[in-house]
Amino acid sequence: MKIIISNSSDTTIYGQIVNQIKEAIISNELKSGYLLPSIRALAKDLNISVITTKRAYEELQKQGFIDIVPGKGTFVACFSKDIIYEEKMKEIELKIEEIIEISKIIDVSREDIIEIFNCIYEG
Repeated sequence: MKIIISNSSDTTIYGQIVNQIKEAIISNELKSGYLLPSIRALAKDLNISVITTKRAYEELQKQGFIDIVPGKGTFVACFSKDIIYEEKMKEIELKIEEIIEISKIIDVSREDIIEIFNCIYEG
């Protein structure tokens, strides 16, 4: 698992960690039961505060993506395909909202957007 931290990103460091681990889990790069690095090891590897990695892991646990087992480690949680589906649907909705905002700025009609979508989708 490779996490890349960007100091120029608008997203907080802990948010970048959360997003990258979530994406790796959703894309099945990290499978259920996979042992993640310890909080200290990840902090050392990324050259960041232990508090930042702890916060990221706590957020991932709260969202149901990881399980923290005291004395054993941090593991990718077992979860249903519904969670993955919902995450990807949220991502699609956000991108569609962005497309709509851009199309309104340059006055592109709904019909034109649908036509563009159909052309790309049928590809």
